[in-house]
Amino acid sequence: MRGSRYAWANARRLQSALAEAGIAYRHRRDLAPTTELRQLQYAADDRAGVGKRSRALLDPQYVARYTREVLDVADLEALVAELPRDAAAALLCVEAEPEACHRSLIAARLAARYAVAIAHIRPGAG
Repeated sequence: MRGSRYAWANARRLQSALAEAGIAYRHRRDLAPTTELRQLQYAADDRAGVGKRSRALLDPQYVARYTREVLDVADLEALVAELPRDAAAALLCVEAEPEACHRSLIAARLAARYAVAIAHIRPGAG
């Protein structure tokens, strides 16, 4: 993941903690960026002189390719059908800014195409 600060987000630890809290967990590998896409974003970060932890926005080329290669082929109808009707669901991310993560692209697509209500939780909010 991203170092000891984010050890809680280790897949096994996270799934265990969520299970203990009675929270269902779904891993959607089909929505993950490929290694090639991640490398594209890392190269853009390097050109901009920002690290993964300080990125504020995704690179436009990354956004276009992620949209075309992942979002456009993903079965989002199935994902929407799995969402609880009487409770909240979360797309978990360790980025400080939603706009710096591919999950914001998923959220925007869910809002636009399926009228899923989206609320971004930002550091220091609340």
